[in-house]
Amino acid sequence: MFQCLVLQKVMPQKFVSVRRIAAVFAAMVAVIVTVAGCSSDDGSSGGDSSGGKTTLNVYAAASLKSTFTELAKAFEKAHSDVEVKLNFAGSSALVTQINQGADADVIATADERTMQKLGDKAVDPKIFATNTLTIVTAPGNPKRITGFASLRDSGAKTVVCAPEVPCGAATVAVEKNTGVELTPVSQEASVTAVLTKVTSGEADAGLVYVTDAKSAGDKVATVGDAAFAQVVNKYPIATVKGTKHSEQAEKFKDMVLGQTGQEILSAAGFASAGS
Repeated sequence: MFQCLVLQKVMPQKFVSVRRIAAVFAAMVAVIVTVAGCSSDDGSSGGDSSGGKTTLNVYAAASLKSTFTELAKAFEKAHSDVEVKLNFAGSSALVTQINQGADADVIATADERTMQKLGDKAVDPKIFATNTLTIVTAPGNPKRITGFASLRDSGAKTVVCAPEVPCGAATVAVEKNTGVELTPVSQEASVTAVLTKVTSGEADAGLVYVTDAKSAGDKVATVGDAAFAQVVNKYPIATVKGTKHSEQAEKFKDMVLGQTGQEILSAAGFASAGS
C-alpha cells in the first residue's frame, strides 16, 4: 500500500515561490504513483474472468471404455459448458478410490454387487445394460478350444479376472454351475487386462465379456458356451453422494439410460437392462 504524501508546509525561499514548489512536488508524486501502479480499493484486477467449463468426473468399469468415451463426446456436444473426465479401471478399484475420497461425480460398475460396496455414496443406482462372458483365443483358435470345459482339458494357458472384480465373480459362478474348475495362469484386475494377455500372445485363451471380444475384432477368435447365458452381469450407474455437480451428473446418467446411451451400448454388443 502506498500512503499519500502531504505537503504540509513549504518554507519560502528567495527567488522561488511556494506555489512553484508545491506544483513541482505534486507532479513528482503523480509520477511515482503512476509508475508504481497504484489503484483504488474497488477490488478490480487484471485476472482472467472468462470462466472455465465444469469438469464432470465419470468413473466407469474397464469394459465400458469404448462406449463411455463415445457417450462423453456426445454429452459434451450437447452441453458445451461441461468437460467430461473419464476414469476407467476394474469396478472394485473404482469403488475403492471413491470410498477413499476420490472426486467422482458419476460411477458405473460392471455388476450390482460391486456398486453395493459404496453404500449410500451411490445415489439411486439404475441398471443400464447387461453383459455375459465368452472365451477369446488367438486368431484361428490354435488350441482348438470348444467350450468352457476345454479350457481345463486342453492344457491351454488361460487367463481370467480376479474373483473380486465383476468379470472374475462371473467366472466363479460359471465354475460352480458347471462343476468345471479352471487353473488359470493369471488372474487380472480388469477384463481389458485379460484381453491384452490374449492379444499379445502371453496367453492362449481368456474369459472376457462379449463386448470386449467384439471390440477386439479380428485380433481374437471367440468361443461360446451355453453356460455363459446363465450368468448375466447387470451394469448399474449412479451419481455419487456429495457431488458438487449434481445437475450435470444426473443429466449424464439420464443420457446413458436414454435413447442415445442405449443405442451406443447396443452397437457395442451390450444387451438392454430388460434382457
